[in-house]
Amino acid sequence: MNRSPMSIRVPIVVPALLLAACAGNDRVAPAAPVPPAAPLAEAHLVADGPPAVAGPVVPEVPSAPPPLASEVQALPAAPTARPAGPPLSRIAAANREAVREPSREAWQGAVQVYDWAEGALYRLYTAPERVSEIALEPGEALVSVAAGDTVRWVIGDTVSGAGAARRTHVLVKPTMAGLSTNLVIATDRRVYHVMLESTAGAAMASMSWSYPHDALKVLDRLAETAPQPEHVAGVSVDSLEFGYAIAGDDPPWRPLRAFDDGVQVFIEFPADLARGEAPPLFVSGEGGMGELVNYRQRGRYYVVDRLFAMAELRLGERRQQVVRIVRSDTRSHVERQRRGRR
Repeated sequence: MNRSPMSIRVPIVVPALLLAACAGNDRVAPAAPVPPAAPLAEAHLVADGPPAVAGPVVPEVPSAPPPLASEVQALPAAPTARPAGPPLSRIAAANREAVREPSREAWQGAVQVYDWAEGALYRLYTAPERVSEIALEPGEALVSVAAGDTVRWVIGDTVSGAGAARRTHVLVKPTMAGLSTNLVIATDRRVYHVMLESTAGAAMASMSWSYPHDALKVLDRLAETAPQPEHVAGVSVDSLEFGYAIAGDDPPWRPLRAFDDGVQVFIEFPADLARGEAPPLFVSGEGGMGELVNYRQRGRYYVVDRLFAMAELRLGERRQQVVRIVRSDTRSHVERQRRGRR
């Protein structure tokens, strides 16, 4: 059987080609795929040695140039934490908490009496063809009045009384129902914030305020300015009782206060008492009958030598000015009077 040399060398050359390819490529890129083997018919065989097999061509990827300094942008700063809730909702919530509505317990006749508090909003309900009044504290002077809507609301003011009893009244009237606005009243003592509402129903005739904080300040001031022993005939301050009320007319000599030490009653007048005529003192006994009582003037004080439940100071002939001094705690007065007689 005649065999050509070519047919004998083919089975031996193929394994040799594979070994030569592995030995000639010590470093092979791990990511490069291995190309499929070429068909035997297309292989170029060389009698003296194995044919050269071309390895896979790996394309070079050009590296990107470094960015210029002008092209480098700073990273955006981390956003700051925002407060919870939008501002308008917080404003609305604060206003709702500050509003004071009319209450059943605060009516005095047709007048709604609010307790004054700094920063509060006071509601006033009005109606067309009705005038609602805002009464300020006696002696309080009006500085300015400002309304949010001055076209559909009629705002005015007036005064009543004279002297220490002079009182300012702010008058409010809407032109139609379904309106709402605010009113800012500035005085020489404080600022009032009023919320105005107009309805087709009932309207508030009047509103005013009580001032509990001011009353506490007055009590503190009285305690600080209590008469010292050397001012009132050597009386001890610790034994003084201030349970007396001053009522009646308001003449220049109206007493500032009255107090006792369990034995005597002391009536304090303004400092200029000695410049004018001093009013005589009349003490009311049982059944309202007048009783004689010994008293004397020491500086701006009347010193009465006994305790009493009620007394009057009268001055004038045709039209007398009368000021009453009334003991506020009758039971305590009786007990103290008994101790004084002992």
